[in-house]
Amino acid sequence: MTDPTPSAPPPLAVCGAVKPIALGIAGLGMAGAFMIRAAVAHPGVRLVAGADPLPRPREAFARDFGARTYADFEDLCRDADVEAIYIGSPHPLHPDQAITALRHGKHVVVEKPLALTLTDCDRVIDEAARSGLHCIVGHTHGFDVNVQAMRRLIRSGEVGPLGMILAVNYSDFLLRPRRPEELDTAKGGGIIFNQVTHQIEIVRTLGGGLVRSVRAHAGGLEPSRPTEGHCTALLEFEGGAAATIVLSAYDFFDSDEFHFWIAEGGTEKSRTGHGNSRRLLREGHSVEAERQRDVAYGGRMLPTEQPYLPHFGFVIATCARADLRLAPDGILVYGVDGVRNETVTRGTGRPGQGDTLDALWQALREGRRDFHDPRWGKATLEVGLAILQSARERHEIHLQHQVECP
Repeated sequence: MTDPTPSAPPPLAVCGAVKPIALGIAGLGMAGAFMIRAAVAHPGVRLVAGADPLPRPREAFARDFGARTYADFEDLCRDADVEAIYIGSPHPLHPDQAITALRHGKHVVVEKPLALTLTDCDRVIDEAARSGLHCIVGHTHGFDVNVQAMRRLIRSGEVGPLGMILAVNYSDFLLRPRRPEELDTAKGGGIIFNQVTHQIEIVRTLGGGLVRSVRAHAGGLEPSRPTEGHCTALLEFEGGAAATIVLSAYDFFDSDEFHFWIAEGGTEKSRTGHGNSRRLLREGHSVEAERQRDVAYGGRMLPTEQPYLPHFGFVIATCARADLRLAPDGILVYGVDGVRNETVTRGTGRPGQGDTLDALWQALREGRRDFHDPRWGKATLEVGLAILQSARERHEIHLQHQVECP
């Protein structure tokens, strides 16, 4: 097997010889729990503090890491030992917390979406520029090493010009435990801000970043979940390529069947769990509330083994001389001479969130500013908002704030 990524950044082999990044975690819910797991496995990161309004995850975090914890986010920002802050708080808090952290002299990794409005994105853009600090928007599956490798292969010219991309994901997302605001689109709930954003990031990365227009349909079919649960969108890129995004989150068909029964996190997946989320939801809201608490840090054990790369559904890119498909360990290339599997080199830490921490390390310790900056985050949000607008108004939406993927 050959490696298509000779220009990929080298692994961060010198992490252990350089002072680790002192990281604070804001938001000790599910997103925070996954980032904590990645930080523990990363040689260039040291967990020093955490913040969350709920006492149970704070107590678990303090116990496990001997770290300081805070109920108030600004107290975390005042902690002199914290060099960078990961923000995994509820979506509406992202822009104000990112700005507050930057004003306290902290580098920032803020979960997607950067904000819920383009105006709030501009506020973060302005503060990051004023401060000169790094602000990375992620984690999304656009950071995945095989997505980045596929982008480099497309840009190399080896497989000819890109024609189109297909990104398909069918999951149980909408039927998992949810807080009320997670079912309110105006507050960042539903699939567009939480799930489709991953697909937008993937196809923007592969397609070069510059989306020209969007035509979409989105809707909801589950009465107990009053928000979008399915979406299909056509994205046209500057230069002529296009991408089709399809997402359904009703816990019926599972598109991991198309990915060799590998789960999103890179672990093997049981084929007998179909419909579990839907069945558990029928047990009632009290059960759902308890399950929601269990996904926060300290509430459940996350898998430690990760034999495969993470992924987000089925992704295939059509070029003039090959179709390229994301695979559990790299890229499948369906070319004129048959099919070959191109393995890719993993990052320093845990695949997925660890790749985001690699980007933070490269920015802070090597001076390589990551392209997932606030302007990139604004461009991704613009596509998501255009999907909602196109679905509502039933016409094509032209975009104005796109940035190129280097």
